[in-house]
Amino acid sequence: MKYKVIVPLILLIMVVSFFLPIKQAFTFTEHRTENPKLFYIPTKSNDNFQIRYVHSIHLTDVIESYEITADQKIRLVSMQYEDLAIGLPGYAEEGETLSVNDGVYTLTYDDNVIDSFIMLIGNVDADLAFRYVGTELNLKKQLVRGKSYTFCVKKLSVYQMLKGVNMNGKRDKAE
Repeated sequence: MKYKVIVPLILLIMVVSFFLPIKQAFTFTEHRTENPKLFYIPTKSNDNFQIRYVHSIHLTDVIESYEITADQKIRLVSMQYEDLAIGLPGYAEEGETLSVNDGVYTLTYDDNVIDSFIMLIGNVDADLAFRYVGTELNLKKQLVRGKSYTFCVKKLSVYQMLKGVNMNGKRDKAE
């Protein structure tokens, strides 16, 4: 009689835990598509990450630095660049500080926190990389050029991880 209660209870716990979000990850979800595909990078103990890209006009590196907040939001920390252009300001607005050292501009944000942002994977031959825990991941090899992705930090269930694409170098690129 005990087994009639215990076995279904264990099965219920297993099913629920399969769909319960438990693992924090950086996620890239296809934007503007009927059946969006999820790509993810599991987080580790470090909450800091960067996005490095080549500016389309000056063809120089831009490094955006971020950190994950306690409530899984994204805090913009700073942006570094060598040339002033569209998207690379020569001045600081309210809540920002701009400094210049050895020809490198650093725009620092006081407290700019966002839930997510949209990232376009351009169909041009210029670098776009995600840096985390000493590793640089080429987003143009992992994601589809010409597509947009919603980037955010969230917890994923085992089901979502099995259905999605783990981008930490263990799987092939998107199709």
